[in-house]
Amino acid sequence: MEGSGEAALPAPLVRTPGASWRRLAAHSRQSFLDALASAARGRRGFVLLPFSAIFGLALYALLPSQPSALHMALAALFVLALTLWAIASRSDAALRLIPQLAAFAWGFGLLAMHGVAFGTPMLSWPAYGTYSAQVDEILSADGEGTRVVVSAITPAEGTRSLDIRRARLFLPTEPEVRIGDTISGRFRLAAVPGPVLPGAFDSQFHAYFAGIGAYGSAIGPVEISVPGDETDLARQVYGLRSFIADRIDEALEGSSAAIGRAMVVGDQSAITDETREVMAASGLAHVYSISGLHLSIVAGGIFWLMRWLLASLPTVLIWPIKHIAAIAGLLAAFGYLLLAGGLDNIPAFRSTLMLALIFGAVLAGRRALTMRNVAIAALVIIAIDPASVFRASFQLSFAAVVGLIGIFELPRIFASDARNPVTRALHFVSATAWTSLVAGVATLLFSAYHFQQTAPLGVLGNVLALPFVSMIMWFGVLAILTMPVGLDGIFFKLMGWNIDRMVDVANLVAGWSQHLTGNPLLAGWTLLAGLLALAWFAFIENRWRLLLPALIVPVVLAFGLEPRPDVLIADTTQAVAVRDGSGLSLVSGRPGSFAVDVWSRHYQTTVAAKHSGTRCDSIGCIVTTPAFTIAIVRNAAAFAEDCHGPALVVARIDPPRGCGTSTQLIGPSELAAGGVHWLRWNEAAGRFDIRPAISSLNRPWRVGPR
Repeated sequence: MEGSGEAALPAPLVRTPGASWRRLAAHSRQSFLDALASAARGRRGFVLLPFSAIFGLALYALLPSQPSALHMALAALFVLALTLWAIASRSDAALRLIPQLAAFAWGFGLLAMHGVAFGTPMLSWPAYGTYSAQVDEILSADGEGTRVVVSAITPAEGTRSLDIRRARLFLPTEPEVRIGDTISGRFRLAAVPGPVLPGAFDSQFHAYFAGIGAYGSAIGPVEISVPGDETDLARQVYGLRSFIADRIDEALEGSSAAIGRAMVVGDQSAITDETREVMAASGLAHVYSISGLHLSIVAGGIFWLMRWLLASLPTVLIWPIKHIAAIAGLLAAFGYLLLAGGLDNIPAFRSTLMLALIFGAVLAGRRALTMRNVAIAALVIIAIDPASVFRASFQLSFAAVVGLIGIFELPRIFASDARNPVTRALHFVSATAWTSLVAGVATLLFSAYHFQQTAPLGVLGNVLALPFVSMIMWFGVLAILTMPVGLDGIFFKLMGWNIDRMVDVANLVAGWSQHLTGNPLLAGWTLLAGLLALAWFAFIENRWRLLLPALIVPVVLAFGLEPRPDVLIADTTQAVAVRDGSGLSLVSGRPGSFAVDVWSRHYQTTVAAKHSGTRCDSIGCIVTTPAFTIAIVRNAAAFAEDCHGPALVVARIDPPRGCGTSTQLIGPSELAAGGVHWLRWNEAAGRFDIRPAISSLNRPWRVGPR
């Protein structure tokens, strides 16, 4: 009150919502900057080296044409100039970029160097005749025939010579060929096919870097002209693998034998499409592909068993038990790798390399599970086989391991009481579920891109199946160890029982997932976005590592979904599929051909045998839809009427000059250069958007126009 002499009371403190948000934003910003600084100070840049190399590989592969030696030299000079600038600036940030620039440049030039060392000229024109060749690899052998890779292809007199390094051949079951044998006979060789869809698996690319310049088959009896050297290690290992596979077939049958062969010796050739679909829908497709799970169970189990046995012997307690057990686990991993196919089985080799680093860390007394070890393993794989970076197996396993190690590095919320058996059991179940969830989330984008399928109940499938998977592996190990004394049959039977229970779990979970699975179609750039998010996840050490992966999800959902085609045109067959209601139907070609089967699997829909709007005569077909009309020309007489009416003309014979001036035309030259064509009707433009599967022939792995 005025004039009373009383002191005025202070105004109450008011916390406005805006001030709270500003403080939270300031705190978050500072925390984010601290996370970046901590990662930089902690030398986390090393874990980014494989990512930088992969981005360099991707840039080289995506170039529209093959860079010349001058272009490569200019690129190297540009990187060198940036490096010198970074050194001259003496900036810590700039200096940290030097290793990444070097890794990027290394990756950019690595495929070209591998092409010089291991690449091959690609066969452009079919070849027929009598040849002799040496068997380098046996890819699969079943009742239908044997698939092999051969080298030293030598023509008989009067037969056309070939300049390809190696070829993949399909041989009859008899005689039984082995690695190192020289075979001779009449063969038909053809060009390696290109991708059957834009962005799909590129057989030409991967065949080129494997030195395979042609695919072919025998067109008559084949004889072994010169048997291989029995002392050759590869021949002996293959003989052992075949012997073990035969013993599995004697003890088991059907899907049990097929999955058993896949999990023990890495031969997946006998697994049926039905089994593959069920295992994929339940999230268990990874089980029959030898990788980190199998090697960890075998090598980790041997490590634990050896350590337990040595610890139970008082006379050896003074020995370095842990180190001896680590060596035993490492030997078990390398032995399993040999059974799985050795260096030819890239997922198994990658997992073995990772286990070698883990056991090496145990021997050195250092922490085993680190992101640095993941980076070392990735760099070794990239150096040995850079083309594997573009295969689904590398991307899935790399993403899964980075995700698991990254989550392992975060602070643990719950601690388990190892002394309580019940708690230990619950911890095992929760750890299995958590591992499956993390691996599933980390690989979700990559599996959706490559397989157009998700497994929403995959975590449940893995939790229910893991006990059976563990027993499968252990009974498999016991069967192999007791094989010299003839006791393997009982253990293979027990392994088969567990395989059957695992398949039962897969059928159960696949049934529950029947109406939950999606068929996402993702654009190619989403793979690079996923790789960028994975690099961020690996680089940052605290919970800020989840930021970019979380931001990528809405971006992919908003902009990364691919539309479905209205027309698909095969290049080497007569198949033309056109939108018919909600699905696709053939206008020409036959159901069951390779391209049609791939289209059906990719779009998760059956391609019907005949389009409902098709009218055909002796010279061609017309297909009419509510939006457009397409002409399929079979005879030159059809060009007079079809060249100017329909929205699109598809011809396997050369069209006359002027055809296509008022309509879109896909003729033999377009099909030869671009391969399979993907088309979607653009209503606004009144024409088709066209995407060929092959964007340029000016790359060393491309087969020229045929």
